[in-house]
Amino acid sequence: MSDVSDETRSRIDADPYCETLGIDIVELEVRFARAELTITEDLLNFHGTPHGAAIYSLADAAFAAASNSDGDAAVGLEANISYLEAADTGETIAATAEETHSSDRTAEYEIIVLGEDGNRIATFRGRVYRP
Repeated sequence: MSDVSDETRSRIDADPYCETLGIDIVELEVRFARAELTITEDLLNFHGTPHGAAIYSLADAAFAAASNSDGDAAVGLEANISYLEAADTGETIAATAEETHSSDRTAEYEIIVLGEDGNRIATFRGRVYRP
């Protein structure tokens, strides 16, 4: 497995949406990424639990970073998420994205979102197209 280029890493780290939400890509290898997000009060829904969109965004950021980490463009074709457990305010949750299948033009990724206690918060699956 080759290393991620500095240019690709810089491009991924400069994502303005991730910056807005506070998502950090803490580990990046070719076709693998780990992202973290601390759950703050402004990410809660009216139930007082993390908004599903915040969890989805964390998983999607890991998915995007992993699938584009080789420097070639990859665009999302489809994604789905299963929410399994809520995280607590102040908790830092992590999403790990790994490629599970690849063909000439598409690839599939599984993204696992875990809480600080190791409990699974969500499971996300995404598929990309590589033009």
